Amino acid sequence: MSSVTSPPVIPAAVAVEEVLAPSRNRRRTYRGGVVPFLIAAPAIILFAIFSWWPILRGLVIAFQKTNLLTTSWVGIENFEHVLADPLLGQALANTALYAGLALVLGFPIPILFAVLIAEMRRTRHISSALVFLPVIIPPVVSILLWKIFFDPSERGLFNTALGFVGIGPLPWLQSPATAMLSIVLVATWGAFGSSAIIYLATLLAIDTQLYEAAEIDGASILRRFWHITLPQMRGTILLLLLLQLIGTFQIFTEPFLLTGGGPNNSTLTLLMLIYRYAFIYGNFGQAAALSLMLAVALSVFAGLYLWLSRKWSKR
Repeated sequence: MSSVTSPPVIPAAVAVEEVLAPSRNRRRTYRGGVVPFLIAAPAIILFAIFSWWPILRGLVIAFQKTNLLTTSWVGIENFEHVLADPLLGQALANTALYAGLALVLGFPIPILFAVLIAEMRRTRHISSALVFLPVIIPPVVSILLWKIFFDPSERGLFNTALGFVGIGPLPWLQSPATAMLSIVLVATWGAFGSSAIIYLATLLAIDTQLYEAAEIDGASILRRFWHITLPQMRGTILLLLLLQLIGTFQIFTEPFLLTGGGPNNSTLTLLMLIYRYAFIYGNFGQAAALSLMLAVALSVFAGLYLWLSRKWSKR
């Protein structure tokens, strides 16, 4: 006798649910894809209007002669005038000098402060707040205070301190020999706090067992710093080094407020030259052309730097 197996009976409610499930999933996926876009749309629109549109507009102005009222196409004439300007070489040399001094003086300081704060276990929070305090102060306010400190007369704060050890008053911002160094000190003081906090966060994330094992093996503090701390911080150091190099070539506020590019254009930077083209000479086309050349140069440098750092990190 052969037996026939009857198909299982599916309840009606379950069958309806299985039929409607794909459409509900599609509706949920559709809503999940649209809602985030609608939330981000205002920010995207504002970013496009106030960021990308000026960039695209600047690309067009670089090939025009314009005072924002009348416009005429000149092709690459703006680039030719900028390259022929004798101030371009001086501005480039001053910017490179500033970048070198900022790298030598300003780059190690955040690392040292981060290491010191990491060792201050009881006062770590207070020390972090004090280090970050210069970043909170508005840049214009802090720079104008530093300008008072750099007063070349004997009443200046720094010259008063030097007078106690028998050193005469120095023309900090009025001499080409000391003006750029003074600007580097101001910029380093105002920016090292944020880098120190980032380095501190990296230090606190390092496994303490590595240091304990090194102490058991008799490693000194310097050897622990060289063989444990620096390798663990390598990625952060490389990234912040790139950001600092890019930032140093865009220095403007400090020399503009402290020296105005003087004395004798010894502190004239590339961004200050762009400012002169636009708002003193009234040639926005040359300003846009120099801005475009600077952006391309920094982009090429950043790409080459990232390629070399990745190649080095794979070794």
